[in-house]
This record gives sequence, structure tokens and C-alpha cells, in this order.
Amino acid sequence: MNVYDQAHQLATAIKESEECKQYNDVRKKVEANPDLDAAIKDFMKKQFEFQTSQMLGNEMDQEEFVKLQQLSAVLMQDPLTSEYFQCQMRFSTMMSDVYKILGDAADFGMGPMGDIGDVM
Repeated sequence: MNVYDQAHQLATAIKESEECKQYNDVRKKVEANPDLDAAIKDFMKKQFEFQTSQMLGNEMDQEEFVKLQQLSAVLMQDPLTSEYFQCQMRFSTMMSDVYKILGDAADFGMGPMGDIGDVM
């Protein structure tokens, strides 16, 4: 079994999955609407910045959190936006599962503390 051949087969399986096809289809519909596309990208940028700030240990800005929730509620009123985020979530979940499977297969006890932690 050639690992590279298997990787290419996995890539093909991902591209042909319903999750990927649906996500790409709805993404094209969103991109065809420049205003909606810009609004979604702006929301995702703000959400990413907020999450990054939290991960860096910064205190949660309650006002910013409320603004994000309100923006999300407004965006989700649009059926295409709602469908986009649902498809994005399903695709992301599938990819996360694949990464976990690959990560579990590649773990040879050399994780963060792995064999070194056993010695201490």
C-alpha cells in the first residue's frame, strides 16, 4: 500500500463527498451576491478576531460579544446565509473527523509529553 496513493484517494473522496459538494455549491451562490459575500466575510473576520483574542488570554469584551451575536442573528435571517453556515459546519466537522483519524493513526506515543512524560 502506497501512502501517497491513499492520500490522493482520500483527497478525491473528500472532493466527491456530499459535504464538500454542498458547501461548494452554496459558496458559489454566496459569491454571486457581492453584498452578502462581503457581509459574511466581515462577520467571519470579526468572529475570528474575537476568538483569537480569547485564545490569547484576553478578557472577553462583553460588548463585542453582544455585537457579534446581533450580527449573527441578522445574517441568519437570510436563508442563503443560514444554508452557507450549515454547509460550512458540516464540511468542517467532516474534515475535523478526518484530521482526528489521521492524528490518531500517527500517534506513536510522542505526543506533548508522550514517552518523555513517562520518564519524569
